[in-house]
Amino acid sequence: MSCSSSSASEEDEEGIDSYRKGGYHAVRVGDQFSGGRYIAQRKLGWGQFSTVWLAYDTRSSKYVALKIQKSAAQFAQAALHEIELLSAIANSDPSNSKCVVQLIDHFKHAGPNGQHQCMVLEFLGDSLLRLIRHNRYKGLELDKVREICKCIVTGLDYLHRELGIIHSDLKPENILLFSTIDPAKDPIRSGLTPILERPEGNHNGTSTMTLIEKKLKRRAKRAVAKISGRRVSMVGAVQKPERSLDGIDVRCKVVDFGNACWADKQFAEEIQTRQYRAPEVILRSGYSFSVDMWSFACTAFELATGDMLFAPKDGQDYSEDEVG
Repeated sequence: MSCSSSSASEEDEEGIDSYRKGGYHAVRVGDQFSGGRYIAQRKLGWGQFSTVWLAYDTRSSKYVALKIQKSAAQFAQAALHEIELLSAIANSDPSNSKCVVQLIDHFKHAGPNGQHQCMVLEFLGDSLLRLIRHNRYKGLELDKVREICKCIVTGLDYLHRELGIIHSDLKPENILLFSTIDPAKDPIRSGLTPILERPEGNHNGTSTMTLIEKKLKRRAKRAVAKISGRRVSMVGAVQKPERSLDGIDVRCKVVDFGNACWADKQFAEEIQTRQYRAPEVILRSGYSFSVDMWSFACTAFELATGDMLFAPKDGQDYSEDEVG
């Protein structure tokens, strides 16, 4: 999950069964955190370890991304490790110019499911994956690819050379644009008025019915899409209009340090998402900063062509992991 993304995943929901002791914290719009400093506005996304909310910082009068970790001990420990890395990143980059997401604050929040480690990060825009999808997998203009790659390399150089940090999971989802593709989804550009108190009638946390309704709607959309697809295949393909990327700010930052490590304190042998996994990781021959550069090259190829450089698939005698 992109930790400070402007838009939540539309493909799935985290499921209500994880809202229990040791699991996620149920958040309501208007909920307050850190003594009332941060007020929840809307959910941005979720991951295996946490949910992320758009929040309003009443002290700075700015929007931020609030990452709320699951409360079980292993998740709390993972959050402390990420906070350690993010703190080092922020402390060594006071001008916020190194193209890496900035940690603003961190604290603990007590809820019915336990104590949750929370991180406050700068609010950013859409991921490169969403940009690739917005462009309908056709590949970006090379000038835009160069501008994006310059930002990524700036971030990696800072992490590697100045801090000794290996990101370990670089991919389009973990690189966020400075702003959103659609200005209407940006609370700053759209002039959104912050919610400062809980809306009337918002009494439930993560509503069971809301999650069920969303799942039913998604299934209905998929069914309609399949039927439409069959009809189109009988009468010929429908050409979708080109989408212009003019006006989209492609400056970006490296985010999500949940799997990152110090180069001299590695804790996992198997790292990286399989499509972006370096050969030395596959061969288990040891790894260093070069694994991030491999992932960067895979990402650059994907930006320029719209296609993944490597896409492992299951076979009769092997799994996706064995391929990639």
